[in-house]
Amino acid sequence: MKSRKLKHTRRRATILTAAATSAVAGVALLPNWNAGASTAAEPQVDAKTKAAFQSLADAVFTDRTNALVDRPRHGGKKALAGRFSGKVELSSGIGRTENAARKQLDDRRNRLASNGEKYSAGSTKVTLDRTEVKGRTAVVVVTENTTLTYAKVTGGEPGTTRFQASHELTFKADRQGAWKVTKIRETGDGYLAVNQLAQPKTTTVAAKTTTTTPAAPRAAITKRPTAVPKKLTGGEYDYQAMAAYAEKYWTNYNPAYPNFNGAGAGGDCTNFVSQALKAGGWKHVPGYVYDYTRWFGTADIQSHSFVGVNEWSWFAQNSKRTTSLDNVYQMDVGDVLQVDFNKDGSKDHTMIVTSRRNGVPYLTYHSTNTLRRSVTSIISSYPNAAYYAYRT
Repeated sequence: MKSRKLKHTRRRATILTAAATSAVAGVALLPNWNAGASTAAEPQVDAKTKAAFQSLADAVFTDRTNALVDRPRHGGKKALAGRFSGKVELSSGIGRTENAARKQLDDRRNRLASNGEKYSAGSTKVTLDRTEVKGRTAVVVVTENTTLTYAKVTGGEPGTTRFQASHELTFKADRQGAWKVTKIRETGDGYLAVNQLAQPKTTTVAAKTTTTTPAAPRAAITKRPTAVPKKLTGGEYDYQAMAAYAEKYWTNYNPAYPNFNGAGAGGDCTNFVSQALKAGGWKHVPGYVYDYTRWFGTADIQSHSFVGVNEWSWFAQNSKRTTSLDNVYQMDVGDVLQVDFNKDGSKDHTMIVTSRRNGVPYLTYHSTNTLRRSVTSIISSYPNAAYYAYRT
């Protein structure tokens, strides 16, 4: 979550937003019209048409996932989404956009391979969350669950990396009853899935910094740096407990804390990492919520340093609970990585290391919900960002 001023009305606003969402989800879906007849009547959507919407969305995101998998193209056949025609299909514009997207993901796959990482298999499943129909427009919200299997390049990789992302597809109906996708956009606050192309959201720090605000140095991203061993057990903090917490709640959020996804200002990323650190032994430092030297978080109240990317960094540095690492590849379990995507001096995203294999840290985070994504993959996707690595 980006730095911001927390408002006392936030929780009430969240409840109202949830109520509005429920109202949208309850929109009556009427029987479908005859897809073969030419008519000027407004179209209606039945369960079969909804299933077709879902199937096409599944094909779109499966095609994106497949572009990342290290295997031969299937015999020059058309992409899955391109095979749809008639009742529900891609518009010509979206067809071109998706072709370009797959080419970009081909490039991402090649960059990964050049950095020693490959995926041997991929699986994507899309569920339909809600459909809202207004006239000849249908807005469909879906959730994508994707698993990518790590190829054994070095022999020590984790089995898989997984993520969960939300998308919104807009369909337009013509006079012959054909629904065509005219727009696909990522929703939520993250845009950090392995197969997503939308640029991460960046904002300017809302809280004022001062000359005394602690500044973390940038970390290099070159491979095979000097080792910085870390003792995972027997010390003040339980780093394995931090990792276990993050991997338990990466997609099933802990109801003991608020969920900031969809609340703007960067989402739930830092709130999630703070919870994991707390599970591993970080103690509350109570006080004024806007004071970055304080750190606390419960179901009812959270300090800015508990939920804000930059404030967390200031607290971590000022409290001496962390030290800065020279290189992202020096991170180990329980360490934290932050990213400033546009290098404007305001950090945008927070992640925690939950696994380290053969010198590569694997990160788990919220917004987009992700389990064990390699730091190599993050760097390959955002090579021009600024990175900050913290030894906890």
